[in-house]
Amino acid sequence: MSDLRVTTRNARFQQWESLLGNRTKRQRTGEFLVHGVRPITLAVEHGWRLSALLYPTGRRLSKWASEMLDTARATTVAMDPDLLAELGDRDDDTAPEMIAVAQLPPDDLDRVPVPDDFLGVVFDRPTSPGNIGTVIRSADAFGAHGVIVAGHAADVYDPRAVRASTGSLFALPVVRADSAAKVLEWIRAQPVTVHLVGTDENGTAVVDRHDLTGPTLLVVGNETAGMSNAWRSACDDVLSIPIGGAASSLNVANAASIVLYEVARQRRL
Repeated sequence: MSDLRVTTRNARFQQWESLLGNRTKRQRTGEFLVHGVRPITLAVEHGWRLSALLYPTGRRLSKWASEMLDTARATTVAMDPDLLAELGDRDDDTAPEMIAVAQLPPDDLDRVPVPDDFLGVVFDRPTSPGNIGTVIRSADAFGAHGVIVAGHAADVYDPRAVRASTGSLFALPVVRADSAAKVLEWIRAQPVTVHLVGTDENGTAVVDRHDLTGPTLLVVGNETAGMSNAWRSACDDVLSIPIGGAASSLNVANAASIVLYEVARQRRL
C-alpha cells in the first residue's frame, strides 16, 4: 500500500514538521498540511494536488482511509504513530488517521469567477488565522464565489486557518493579494459592474436596509483597525450591523457571517 516509510525524525519528517508553524517554509516548498477527514476528502474531490498522504503504521485503517490511499494520486507514507502525532497539531498525543501534504495553488485573482450575480469577499489585513478560516467557511456557506485576503495578513495556509475553514478552503477559490490597488484593478477590469460594500460599526447604512442583490464585493476590515484608508475610499457604501447589550462590537468573522447571510437572504427573496 505504501511507497515510503518514515520511522525516524529524518530530513523528510523535519520538512513536513516545519510546515506546521513556518510560513516561509510553506511558501518556499509550495506545500501545507491538511488534517481531518472532511478537509482531506474535499481537497481530493475538488482536484487539489496532493504531494503525500501520511498514515500510522500498525493501525487498522477505516474504509475511508483505505480508499483514500488506494485512489488518491499522491505518494503514500507509512509513519511511526508517535511521529505522526507530532504532525497532528492536536492537543492530545494520539496520531490522526491521516494527514495530507497539499500543494499551494497560484495566487491568481482570475481563479475567482465574476458572474452576473457575483458575490466576493475581501478580508483586509487579517491577523488571526482562525478568523480567516471562519470567513472562508461562511463565504462558502452563503454562496460567495471567492475570498481574497489582501495586504500584510496572517497566512491562509496556516493549520489554524485550514482547520477553521472545515474544508471550505478546498471548495472555494481563496487568493492572496499584496495590496488593495491590485484587487481594485482586477475588479474594475471585469465586464460586470461590481458594487464595493464595506463593513464598519460606524457605517452610513444599516445592512438589512441596503440592497445587496446586485454584483457585490464585500470588504471586511482588520480585527483591530478596521478597513484601510485605501479600501474605505474605494467602497461605494459602508454598512453597519445594529447591536445591543453590553457588547461594543462584534468579532470580525461573526460580522462577516451576518452580512453574508443577509446577502443570501435578499437574493433568495
